[in-house]
Order: sequence, then structure tokens, then C-alpha cells
Amino acid sequence: MSNLKAIKREKTSSGSNNKLRSEGYIPAILYGGKDANQNISIPVKEIKSLINSDTFLSKVLEIEIEGKKEKVIPRDIAFNVVSEEPIHIDFMRIVSGKKIILEIPVKFINHPDSPGLKRGGVLNIVRRKIELKCPAENIPDEIVVDLTGTDIGTSIKISSVKLEGNVVPTITDRDFVIATVASPTVIKEPEKPADEENAEAGAEGEGAAEGTEAAGKDADAAKKDDKAKDGADKKPDEKKPAEKKPTEKK
Repeated sequence: MSNLKAIKREKTSSGSNNKLRSEGYIPAILYGGKDANQNISIPVKEIKSLINSDTFLSKVLEIEIEGKKEKVIPRDIAFNVVSEEPIHIDFMRIVSGKKIILEIPVKFINHPDSPGLKRGGVLNIVRRKIELKCPAENIPDEIVVDLTGTDIGTSIKISSVKLEGNVVPTITDRDFVIATVASPTVIKEPEKPADEENAEAGAEGEGAAEGTEAAGKDADAAKKDDKAKDGADKKPDEKKPAEKKPTEKK
């Protein structure tokens, strides 16, 4: 059980709470039982690691206020929408003999001992938390589900989970499913026969040869066109008129 030290908070205005946060404290309230509600503040460094855990809202804590210790359980936590830092926490006193409704996280164990998972099956988790009605003095940290012997097609229901100490699920009208071991979802393509692969390879080779031959013909045609164009561009040689020789007089 984690122990936290808190101090009384006399002022409850927004300005006072913001000042506490700037000084490294989280404003909180303690309620329940016969005692009056009490405004407190807790150092962030003491509780930050607990807040980040999945079990924070179902974990029994002990808070010490001016030398007086009380067992409590977090019931709500508020976060800043921008920074996502915790800005307020509600704690409820645990009163012996009372029952509390909580969402308890599910933990799966012995994965290697599941024949279905060994064969490539997939653990499909339907419920990661289960709502339970628990005595205040007997709140489980987690619900343990043993996967030993589970095969593909197995449905793990709440009836297969052992709950102790008068702990019962709040859903009582049906035996609900917690998880299943499903078949693998990856489908392998069938292998092609060797004859079909050879035929495809031959067709690709013929296509490549035809492309090469066509390219050669196009190149020859281009050369002929260039020669014809060169011939058309050249002007025929102009013949100079013959010079007349002067006639000799006799």
C-alpha cells in the first residue's frame, strides 16, 4: 500500500488552487464516512507515478494528514486539457463493512502455455476492465486470467475466473466473455504449379524479345528518314553558263 502525505487546504478559490499547482501541489478533496469533507493538497512528486498507472482509480492508498492516517481510494481525477497535467483528485474514505463498485483491470498470464497461441492464434481481448462489487477492506488490485490450456476457438468467460472474498461482478444476468483465442488472420496465397510459372516466364521472355525487335525496326526506320531528310535539304549544284569566245575577224 502506498503512503501519501497531504496538507489541509483552507482556501478553495481558483486563484488559490492555481498558486498551489505552481508550487508543485495538486488540490484534492477527501469525502465519505462519518467525517466531514476535507480539502487537502498533495505534492505532485509523491503521486505522479501512481497517477500514470492503469490501476490508480482502483488502488487503496493511505493518506496522512497532520499525523492522522486514513485509507482511501481515488474516485476521480481531472486533467488540464492542454498540458494534460493532473489538476484535481477526489478521494473516498474506505469504511469497513461497506461495499464499493470499482472497475478492476484484467491481467492475462501463462501465454506460452496456451496451445492455441502456440499455433499462431490471437488473443482477442473483449474486456480490459471488469466492474466489480467489492467489500471496502478486500479490493483486488487486478483480475488474473490464466491462459493455460486455451486453444483456438476458446471463449474465456467470467465464470472461469476465481473471485475471492465476496467480490462479485456487477453484471449478474449473463456469463459474459472476457477474451477469446481466435484463428490467425493472415491468409497465405496458394503456391502456383511449376508449369504455370514456366509458362508465365516464357510469355515474359517472348514479350521482351518482341519489344527488342520492334525497337530495332523503329531505329532503322528513323535512320532512313534522317537520310531522306538530309537529301532533301541539300540544293543541287548550279551550272555556270559557258563563256563565249570572241570571233576573230579575217
